[in-house]
Amino acid sequence: MLIIGIAGGTGSGKTTVVKEITKLLSNSQVVVIPQDSYYKDNSHLPLEERLELNFDHPESIDFKLLVKHLRELRAGKGIDQPVYSYLTCLRSTTETVRVEPAQVIIVEGILIYTCPELRSCMDIKVFVDADADDRLCRVITRDCLERGRTVGKVLERYEKTVKPMHLQFIEPSKRYADIIIPQGGHNQVAIDILLASIEKVLHRK
Repeated sequence: MLIIGIAGGTGSGKTTVVKEITKLLSNSQVVVIPQDSYYKDNSHLPLEERLELNFDHPESIDFKLLVKHLRELRAGKGIDQPVYSYLTCLRSTTETVRVEPAQVIIVEGILIYTCPELRSCMDIKVFVDADADDRLCRVITRDCLERGRTVGKVLERYEKTVKPMHLQFIEPSKRYADIIIPQGGHNQVAIDILLASIEKVLHRK
């Protein structure tokens, strides 16, 4: 089994890189584990307070459960991955997604390199880098279309939490990466090098 981390700032193009990797492999060979599925349960808070939570801080993630699940997959065991809703800011207490072991496990998220135990589970660590302006444009488009937020709310959240958390936690975590992809998910040369590295490791294994 090959466990690959794909990190980078919000809106950096991580999803594009993940799609390129999954295109290389068949569905039976690869599984994607999103960090966002492991937000801590905040059901004890009213919606208004949940919407104001800082989801860009490492303390918002249940890293203990994520590490446990990765180790179980590595050991050949299936897991019940949590389901998280961006609209209600809740992790479902009744619904999960069954995930079985695969040849390649991709862990994707902005904060995955801030946890030493999680980093130690990974064979290849990738950081998708992009300019702040480009990331902000993608965040505005995504949050308005997919998460029902207004432009004003997106910009307010960006200034209040996204930008300072990126500078404090995400940008410094880049030093743990084995491969850095500049220019976001549109750097085809860097992506091709990454894909060649994955193929080489899989062939060697």
